[in-house]
Amino acid sequence: MQHNPYLYILVMAGVTYLIRVLPLTLIRKEIKNVTLRSFLFYVPYVTLAVMTFPSILSATGSVWSALLALVVGIVLAWRGGSLFQVAVSACVVVFVSELFLC
Repeated sequence: MQHNPYLYILVMAGVTYLIRVLPLTLIRKEIKNVTLRSFLFYVPYVTLAVMTFPSILSATGSVWSALLALVVGIVLAWRGGSLFQVAVSACVVVFVSELFLC
């Protein structure tokens, strides 16, 4: 059975288009539901986290060095560290832990 790649591309384009256009056309007034507004507020953060987290664990030679860097990054970010401080600290933790783990 032969699969038509153009059909797949067409379906993908249609679904992508509908996901972007339907909210603009169906929702005309301001959303007043507190639960829905809260859900929509966190969607970008959750999407970024879901896309980033698997890459964090597979970017290093060892899962343990990745987890250690993740914990250090979370602690520094939680305590108000800048993005640069968090990134450099995580890189240093991975470098040092890879030296001792491998």
